[in-house]
Amino acid sequence: MLRRGLDVDVYTLGEAFGVVTSGRVRHEHEARLDVTGAELTVAIGMTRLGHTVSWLGKVGADELGVRILSVLRGEGVDVSDARVEEGTPTGMILKESLIGQAARLTYYPTAVRLAQGNVPVDRVTQAGILHVSGITAALNARDAMNAAVRTARTAGVPISVAVDYDERLWPDLKEAEEILNMLACAADVLFVRQCELDLVKPALTGDREVIVNRGTRGASVRVNGVRHDAPGLGAPVVDPGGSSAAFVAGYLSALLERLHPADRLRRGALLAAFAASGPSDWQSLPTRDELPLLDLDK
Repeated sequence: MLRRGLDVDVYTLGEAFGVVTSGRVRHEHEARLDVTGAELTVAIGMTRLGHTVSWLGKVGADELGVRILSVLRGEGVDVSDARVEEGTPTGMILKESLIGQAARLTYYPTAVRLAQGNVPVDRVTQAGILHVSGITAALNARDAMNAAVRTARTAGVPISVAVDYDERLWPDLKEAEEILNMLACAADVLFVRQCELDLVKPALTGDREVIVNRGTRGASVRVNGVRHDAPGLGAPVVDPGGSSAAFVAGYLSALLERLHPADRLRRGALLAAFAASGPSDWQSLPTRDELPLLDLDK
């Protein structure tokens, strides 16, 4: 399935946001500003491990847009295909950290739309892997995402898909099932969380590599009819928000290096633990030299 990318190891596209994190907004007087995005986290996670990654997205011509592109460039991600649109603000997420509860996210999506015509066919066809997610499918870049998937399929570029179902972005469950199943069935490598298995049942059969992520309870994958498992890591958790995307980055990194399936799961779990150890989705992600720091079995 794998091939060597002629241009980059991984090409990915999606939406990035500014994110404001605070306690309960009605009482809080301080907040933290960062940037986030499922594909952004995957891209940074992989470049920190030495892989080449291109990110395609569209941001507004505002300070948040500048910050998103500056972060990606600073991490070594190729953003030469990214677009900047005048007159429309970059999207935002308000993240309220509540005691004893999961963080509450409120999306303020942007009207900036990544269009089908923004997808550079020649760049996608020269990649080792195309990676997309259900977050992009839910937001306003669906046409661009579908165009990239079609291009990759025609060119024989392996397609990686993370289901990433978020009910806040899908007011119609039936629509979510239809679109996410179409996307999942196009995947060669499919990342699905335990809670998403019923949502994409039609995609769980066939020859694709299905990775089931159970968070701290571990993960499993079936390759060539053989199931492989790896435990989760009991590292300290500050914020688990970016751990699913970090797991994808770790697994794809090990897949590109043709590691054993159990070792792919292990690297995915390692990156997920690193991501959850800090307040940012991506800032705690490790370099290759730092990987052993949380690998408690070594």
